[in-house]
Amino acid sequence: MTDAAEEILFQALELSVDQRAELVARLLESLDGEPDEDVEAAWAAEIQRRVQKVRSGQAQFDDWDAVKERLRP
Repeated sequence: MTDAAEEILFQALELSVDQRAELVARLLESLDGEPDEDVEAAWAAEIQRRVQKVRSGQAQFDDWDAVKERLRP
């Protein structure tokens, strides 16, 4: 890590937990690049489809204990 990066890290560690969390979120977001509009639209449609199933009572949910049991080796 460069001296400049070390200095930034030192300053960041003096921020509050909330400020550090926001900083981390923004730094991670900067690594993503530009969003793919088709992917974003597909996810928005999928979310709407799932919300509609829940609201209409068509969604089926599993009990957490049953899920854990299925995942056990």
